[in-house]
Amino acid sequence: MPAPISIALIDAESFYASCEAAFDPKLRGRPIVVLSNNDGCVVAANSIAKQIDPGIMFKPYFQIKAWAQTMGVAVRSSNYELYGAVSNRIANPRMLQ
Repeated sequence: MPAPISIALIDAESFYASCEAAFDPKLRGRPIVVLSNNDGCVVAANSIAKQIDPGIMFKPYFQIKAWAQTMGVAVRSSNYELYGAVSNRIANPRMLQ
């Protein structure tokens, strides 16, 4: 009889923004937005940034650039290698045992 399979659902708050803060301690406690490929629009925002502007998601960067500078929002380009590496660590079967 095969061993039962375990399935875990992990919901990371604003995953891309959380990854950026995890690897850059200067960002912790600050509003953060992460931009799409070619820095076109906002694809992730942490809860602090969302509190400042609840409609921030998917806005084009050129429309929020001055706002971000005025409000002290950290703006980061997407780093898919980082997000993949963190995701793989989280989903590592040894971590789930």
